[in-house]
Amino acid sequence: MVASIGFGSVSTEAPSAREPDDPPLPAAPQHAGSGSGPGARPVRPLVVTGGIAACAAAASGLAVLTTLAAVGWITAPHVGIGSGLGGVLRTAGLLWLVAHHVGFSIHGVGRIGMLPLGLVFLPGALLAMAGRWVVRTGGVTRLRHVGYVAIALALPYALLAGAIAVASRTPVAAPSLWQAVTAAFLLAVVAGGLGAARGLAPWSRLAALMPARPRSIVMGMLACIAVLTAAGAVLAGGSLAMHLPEVRAASVALAPGMGGAALLLLAQLAYVPNAIVWAVAYTLGPGFAFGTGTVVAPTGSALGAVPVFPMLAALPGGERPAGPVWLPVVMLAVPYLAGVFGGIVTVRTAPTPMLEAAPLWGFAAGTAAGLLAGLTAAFSGGPLGNGRLAAVGPSGLQVGLVAVLEIGVTAALAAGGANWLILYRAARRARRKASLDTAAAPLQYAPPPPVPPPLPEEGMVTVTDETDDAGGHRIYMNPWAEDDDPLE
Repeated sequence: MVASIGFGSVSTEAPSAREPDDPPLPAAPQHAGSGSGPGARPVRPLVVTGGIAACAAAASGLAVLTTLAAVGWITAPHVGIGSGLGGVLRTAGLLWLVAHHVGFSIHGVGRIGMLPLGLVFLPGALLAMAGRWVVRTGGVTRLRHVGYVAIALALPYALLAGAIAVASRTPVAAPSLWQAVTAAFLLAVVAGGLGAARGLAPWSRLAALMPARPRSIVMGMLACIAVLTAAGAVLAGGSLAMHLPEVRAASVALAPGMGGAALLLLAQLAYVPNAIVWAVAYTLGPGFAFGTGTVVAPTGSALGAVPVFPMLAALPGGERPAGPVWLPVVMLAVPYLAGVFGGIVTVRTAPTPMLEAAPLWGFAAGTAAGLLAGLTAAFSGGPLGNGRLAAVGPSGLQVGLVAVLEIGVTAALAAGGANWLILYRAARRARRKASLDTAAAPLQYAPPPPVPPPLPEEGMVTVTDETDDAGGHRIYMNPWAEDDDPLE
């Protein structure tokens, strides 16, 4: 059988000859009714398998969110979920679209675009599991066919997202159709592709397939992002702890009840990634806004009235930052520390013998980290209507530009210095090893130089025995010996 998908085909029977870039694959599980023996059930085409996986992922996500919507409808009917089962289902569909970062418009209020990034993990995890299932069920054996799996999963998933967007429309709320199709397709391609790749081999083996230089840039970028994320989480958590009385007062003012308190907690957890990204933008310098004409930055804050939401009570207020004087300096130093760490990791992963090339690779890793920070900053905010809250969150352009300058330049300098140090230590170790080898070598006693033979006296003829290996016997003869013979 051959599984076709438009522009390519994937063998679902005996795999063809493996290539050097293909990782070793685990043995396929044998079960009744499958395989290639007599009476075996034929494997489904890849496009059919992808469609089944897309439906399963969408249905699983909708089931979870429908349960939450039903709990909210029972415990807090005044929140405007709707009447009856139809209202619950439409609300669940709207939440499912929000989990894919799809904005919507509310009649009389305007566009709502500040959506929780934490909800994206729900469909992302389901799509990754679906990608692994397609790989195992569809008989995919080559890493290069992961793209086919991602497309086979993303196309039906995007169509389902469009259908849910149309079905979730109400006179009060209307989700964006083009955003639903686009966001669902991109999320399915990324998450489903990663899940399919993971279904073929572990992450360590997949990373080993990358060339050394791109792998070093990716590792450096991840190192920078790890430092920024850790610092953002510490800053957001510290601000929440400092404003804990205000947070409790906001929770009491909402009076959600037992079930509503659980849903409120889940909503706040869904916005935790947004808070971390905003804290990262705060440490980078540009900060963020919560309304037109407002700013929250290390140099000071200017805020207006904010909605009653417990997490928003942790926003720093006042013209001057609260806390010790040295705290803003430490926060502003975080991006430079991230750049130093990323540059060192880049060079440690793949050092280069050319000193002038190391800063270039460090700058590439820092630039990638800065662009990723700007992208997440752009998705972490959005409008909350057409009024004063039309501008909420950090500016993706400002955050990305500042992050590239701060992290990229610092990573370039750190990579250059670390690469020089690595080469210097390697050369010093080589010299030390050579000296130790010379000292440990056994002494060679050379024979004494041969003693030159004595020069013949004047009038003497020297005759050398050429057959003597030891230098020959030298006989001195006097040609006038007969004339001087006293016996004659």
